[in-house]
Formats: sequence, structure tokens, C-alpha cells
Amino acid sequence: MPDSTSHEVVAVVMRVRNGRLEALVEHVEQQPHEALEAALARAVDVAALAHVEQLETRVLVRGALATAYLGLARSDVELDGAWRPAGARRDADERSLVAAAVARLRAKLSYTNLGFALAPEVFTISELRVVYVAALGYDVSATNLQRVLVRRGAIERADGRRAPGRSGGRPAALFRFASNHLEVTDEFAALRPPTH
Repeated sequence: MPDSTSHEVVAVVMRVRNGRLEALVEHVEQQPHEALEAALARAVDVAALAHVEQLETRVLVRGALATAYLGLARSDVELDGAWRPAGARRDADERSLVAAAVARLRAKLSYTNLGFALAPEVFTISELRVVYVAALGYDVSATNLQRVLVRRGAIERADGRRAPGRSGGRPAALFRFASNHLEVTDEFAALRPPTH
């Protein structure tokens, strides 16, 4: 059992790879007089992350006090660690922290431009759809996604086009996020899974 003065910092980092949401969970014990952000930097390469925010502070099942951070990595950024699917079996503390991180991510994708932190710098709408489907956990229409994000000013056209794949077709238009900083784009929005 940890002593009453011990404090852990937990990095819960999310990314989308191969169409699935993955999580990396790293724990470090905060040193005496060390800032939380400094401890976080020992847990994970913060410079490689596109977005970081404090998630919550809680007492873990094993009794340690912990402050968790949500970090997001772009799909094309390499970050070492034991990445596993977000829904993979973990111990109770990690399972609960990953669930809280996923819930925060899904909520913020509804009303902010947070997709910038998961998508590559430049993407087609089909590529962006894969990121949103993996992060949200349900299917979304590429056409509707483009319409909503363009209307909100969250994405804009980028120079060039992506060459057609093996199946042919027209070259796809390229897009990028208008800002690489968290912005509220529709404070009243709520993306919800389709109802059947």
C-alpha cells in the first residue's frame, strides 16, 4: 500500500492506427517538489503529442493518489510504448482511466476541432472518416462529416490531390484542419450514434 504522500501521474495516450483506437498507459511516481507536467514528461514524450489535457485526479484501487492526463497522437506520428486497443483487457485502474479518456475524447469530438490531434496533417475525407469512426465507435457518413466540419470552419482545402488507389476513381481532394489548437466549433453540438 502506498504511503499517504505518494502521488502518481498517469498518461493515457490515444491514437488511431489501422482503423482502430489504441491506448498507451504509462505511470510514473511524482518526485517530491516535482511539477505534475514534469512528471508527465517522464512518463511519455509530450513533444510528440498533438494535444494534452488533465483528465482527472482520483484514488486508484490500490490506494495511490493519481492525476491522469489525456494525450492524443496523430496517426502518422511514431511514439514508442505498449500500445493496445482501447477496449483491451487491463487492470481495473487502467480500464477505468482509458474509459474516462475515451468518453472525454468522444464528447470533445462533438463540439470542438479535436480531430486535428488524431488525423495526419493532410488527409482525404475518407481518411478522416476512418479516424472519426475509430474514435467515436460508430459509423459516420463521409459526406456529412465533411459538410459539418467545413460549415464549422474546422477543416479547409489543402493544395493537391491524393492519387486514386488500385480500384481507380478520381483523385481525392486533400484537406487539413484550420487550426492545430483546441477550439470550440459548436458549443451546442452533440454527435450521437445512429438510432435504429
